[in-house]
Amino acid sequence: MPDSTAPTQPEGPTSPQREEPTSASPETSRDDGGPRPSQSPADRPVYVIGGGPGGLSVARALRACGIRAVVLEKSDRVGASWRRHYDRLHLHTTRRLSALPGLPMPRRFGRWVSRDDVVRYLEKYAEHHQLEIVTGVEVSRVERAPDGTGWLLHATGGRELTGGAVVVATGHNHTPRLPDWPGRDTYSGELRHARDYRNPEPYAGQDVLVVGVGNTGAEIAVDLVEGGAARVRLSVRTAPHIVRRSTAGWAAQYTGVLVRRLPVRLVDRLARPLAKVSVPDLSAHGLPRPATGLYSRVTEGSIPVQDVGLVDAVRGGRVEIVAAVQAFEDGEVLLADGSRVTPDAVVAATGYRRALEPLVGHLDVLDDRGRPVVHGARTPRNAPDLYFTGFTNPISGMFRELAIDAEKIARTIARRSADRVSRLPG
Repeated sequence: MPDSTAPTQPEGPTSPQREEPTSASPETSRDDGGPRPSQSPADRPVYVIGGGPGGLSVARALRACGIRAVVLEKSDRVGASWRRHYDRLHLHTTRRLSALPGLPMPRRFGRWVSRDDVVRYLEKYAEHHQLEIVTGVEVSRVERAPDGTGWLLHATGGRELTGGAVVVATGHNHTPRLPDWPGRDTYSGELRHARDYRNPEPYAGQDVLVVGVGNTGAEIAVDLVEGGAARVRLSVRTAPHIVRRSTAGWAAQYTGVLVRRLPVRLVDRLARPLAKVSVPDLSAHGLPRPATGLYSRVTEGSIPVQDVGLVDAVRGGRVEIVAAVQAFEDGEVLLADGSRVTPDAVVAATGYRRALEPLVGHLDVLDDRGRPVVHGARTPRNAPDLYFTGFTNPISGMFRELAIDAEKIARTIARRSADRVSRLPG
């Protein structure tokens, strides 16, 4: 994934193996140094950056509209980020509401699909829909094509690719964020980001501090307890809303779908009594109920923690709640309440950055938090034909929203940009 455009096998299925593009980009210089002739709109595919669920679903939706879409994936296989997740991970959304357009998830996957089955599904999805995927190509910068139409992508090895439209689907969890705690660089204990955590086996018999109480931190803490860690503490800066993943067969996702377009204050009011009924008060254990409403927190980017064992582990004293990490000092971890702990290992479940600035930051399409100013079928006013998908974290389910966005993006490109993008044969 010589300078070139996309591969020239749009109708054939792709495999996870790396494929090399073969046709040259119009803006790339010839071997003799002279400019190449301008490329016609009919020779410009839609480039989809990222071979995860968002990118694959957009590529399939475009193909269904008769538009040539080329997925550029920096790894050697689709679903790279999913392959890196910890072993225990399962979707918190149901199988039926997590399928991408055009291919149901098999019933044998169960209601809560495992990480490995998600990867299998994404591989099958690419094969089933005969998606055109080029692996081993990382796009570093997107800018307007010199002729003013379409987009020029700068990619691995000096490649320059020109597309009629671009869909950025590099993922919500792109680059690990590790806070710059004072003393972090001189800490003598083991410190790793949650992205590097796989399973509890290396931590058997150890004292482990997990930092961050999002869904990842909560689940890793439970995994460590069940996997034989001698002591597990969970460092919490702001107490989260906790919801049951399913209550009497009713998945939390169903509620998320129902309320996603209701007024924020209304959802906040409805959520309070439901939380009191379904989740016990953990205030005595260091996790008080948040004062801010559940949906208000969602709009700020804080998704509720779905309980997959944390509540029982906290109530049973197997996961201890401690204050936020302030610094590392003399081999110890200094907490916000002034106490100090000396764990054998620290796992930082401190989130990710979208890391879009090098790619599109110069186009004035990001807000002050580095998020796209628009997403889905909308494009920035100053960057038509540039789309973003997968950069929100909706309570209705990421996969579900990716599927909806994919169809909308494809229809919009087919309607607005049909004369500027490549069509599939026939």
